[in-house]
Amino acid sequence: MSIETISEQRCFGGVQGFYRHDSKETGGAMRFGVFVPPLARGEKAPVLYYLAGLTCTEETFVIKAGAQRLAAELGLILVSPDTSPRDTGIDGASGDWEFGEGAGFYLDATTPLFAERFRMYSYVTVELPALLGAHFGAADLAREGIFGHSMGGHGALTIALKNPARYKSASAFAPIVAPREVPWGQKALPRYLGEDRAGWRAYDTCALLEDGARFPGPLLVDQGYADKFLDTQLQPERLDRACRAVGQALTLRLHAGYDHSYYFISTFMEDHLVHHAQALHG
Repeated sequence: MSIETISEQRCFGGVQGFYRHDSKETGGAMRFGVFVPPLARGEKAPVLYYLAGLTCTEETFVIKAGAQRLAAELGLILVSPDTSPRDTGIDGASGDWEFGEGAGFYLDATTPLFAERFRMYSYVTVELPALLGAHFGAADLAREGIFGHSMGGHGALTIALKNPARYKSASAFAPIVAPREVPWGQKALPRYLGEDRAGWRAYDTCALLEDGARFPGPLLVDQGYADKFLDTQLQPERLDRACRAVGQALTLRLHAGYDHSYYFISTFMEDHLVHHAQALHG
């Protein structure tokens, strides 16, 4: 379980690094970023995973979100995996920004063409934490939170709902909350999971809530009204209805003038990091 250090830089008193390793789950090289805040010798910090959206890499959040300064103050380790395996050589896995490489949807594929390489659910929940435990002594894996943007917001919410005893906090920016019902999901899910829509429910936040999944803490979701994907792909009102129907605690905040970009994300990043820090340090 070795890793290669690509780069490490001093950042707000801590260290921002990028790393590469050979992944058993995805059958190829994977890259991820880790920010470790300034800590006393022997001190451990909670781990907060950030899942990025379509077309993004392990660098997107690190460069654009402006999260390290406050993470240093709050004592949070930030972990940013890539969004999919790369250079898979699978027919149809490249050339479409909405599917395949750069668009792994944080699921474990079951169709023959994609099942061997596209296992981002197991990568994020099993292999990546094991790497952190083996190579980052400051990582307290008894205190984990998860958040993300768009496709990554979908990943964060579904992973949290499927593992409620593990993650202490969860949030999302402009998440895909019902991929079964929108074009992005209707393109990706049958190719990854097959045509049986019943199998899609395990990777759909609203369906998971309908089927009995609950997160013990409040979910925080921010969405911009000027997001060009709001009505066609995101539809946060579906999440609001699903949470209200089953009593799941949700803070859904809608913001006039904000779009789908990292300008939006960086504006409300502090609120999300504080939300996680309160749960992880509590």
